[in-house]
Amino acid sequence: MHIELLEILRCPLTGQRLVLKDPVYRDGQVYSAILVSEDGECGYSVRDFIPRFVQESNYADNFGMQWNRFRQTQLDSYSGHPISADRFWKATGWRAEDIAGHWVLDAGCGAGRFAEPALQAGAKVVALDFSGAVDACFANLRHHSNLHVVQGDIYALPLLKKFFPFVYSLGVLQHTPNVAKAFAALPVMVAEGGRLCADFYWRRLQSMLHTKYLLRPITKRLPQQSLFSVLEKIVPSLLKTSRFFGSVPFAGRYLKRLVPVADYTGIYPLDMRQLEEWALLDTFDMLGPQYDTPQSADTITNWMMNAGLNNVEVLQANLLVVRGVKR
Repeated sequence: MHIELLEILRCPLTGQRLVLKDPVYRDGQVYSAILVSEDGECGYSVRDFIPRFVQESNYADNFGMQWNRFRQTQLDSYSGHPISADRFWKATGWRAEDIAGHWVLDAGCGAGRFAEPALQAGAKVVALDFSGAVDACFANLRHHSNLHVVQGDIYALPLLKKFFPFVYSLGVLQHTPNVAKAFAALPVMVAEGGRLCADFYWRRLQSMLHTKYLLRPITKRLPQQSLFSVLEKIVPSLLKTSRFFGSVPFAGRYLKRLVPVADYTGIYPLDMRQLEEWALLDTFDMLGPQYDTPQSADTITNWMMNAGLNNVEVLQANLLVVRGVKR
C-alpha cells in the first residue's frame, strides 16, 4: 500500500479517517499493518500490500477463484491485442489525456483488465474488488507506481466520498445481490463535475433467451471447483459444436446461442489456445456466479438521473453501458 492512499481511505462503518498502526514496509510500500479508525473502535488489516475491509469468504468467491486461475488471460499486455483497452475507451468515452494524472476508481477490478489501460494513460487508479481477485490484480500491475489495490465492499466503500473525478464499473454490477443498491454506491464517490460509467447485462428478450439462464439454476449451486472441473473437460467440445453451428448459412449466428459456451471465434483476433482459454474463463463466468441480474436501458437511465448526473448516455459497448457527468 502506498502511503498516499491513506489520505483517501475511510472506515466503511463510520466514515472516519484511518490511522496506520505497526506498519511493515517492503519495496517502499506498506506490506502489512493495522488500519484503525480515529475513535479506535474499528480495525482492518493490510496484508500482502493490500488494505482489506471484507471477510475472507463471500458471495464473490467464484470471481476470486477464476481471476487467480486466469490471472493474465484478459490483460492486453498478455494477449497481445487491445481487446480490453478498446472496450474500456469505447464504454467510458474518455480519452487518455482526460484521465492522466487524475484519480480513477475501478469498482470491481477483477484481475485488472481495465485498470491496465487506465494506468498506462497515467491515471492514479484505485482498483477495488470484493473478492480475492485483488491479489491477481496486484500481481499483474504492481509495476505501475500509480496503482492502489483495495479489497472492499461496494455496499460500504472504504473511500473518501465525492473525491474521484472518474469512476467506472465494468462487468460487475449484475453480479451483486442488489444491483440498484450497488449502483447507488458509485455516484456518491464522484467529485463535482466528475464522470461515471457503468455497464450491465441487458434485460431484453434476446439476452434473456440465452441458454445460460436455463442452466444457471443448477450450475450456480454446484461447488465452484466441481463446476470448473466439468467445464474444463467439456468446453473444447462445446467450442467445436458452436463453430459448426456458426458455419450454417444465415441461421448460424442464432444456432450458436443454443450452445452454452463463450465462443469468440471471428470476434477477437485470438489464436486457438487463447480462444479455448477465454472460452473456459467466460463460460465459468456465465454459469458460476451466485447472482446474474440484467437491467433495462430505462432502469439504468433513471438511476443516473435520480443520482444527479447530467449528459446521460446509454449505448452498447459489449454490454449495456450508461455514463454521465456529476452535477
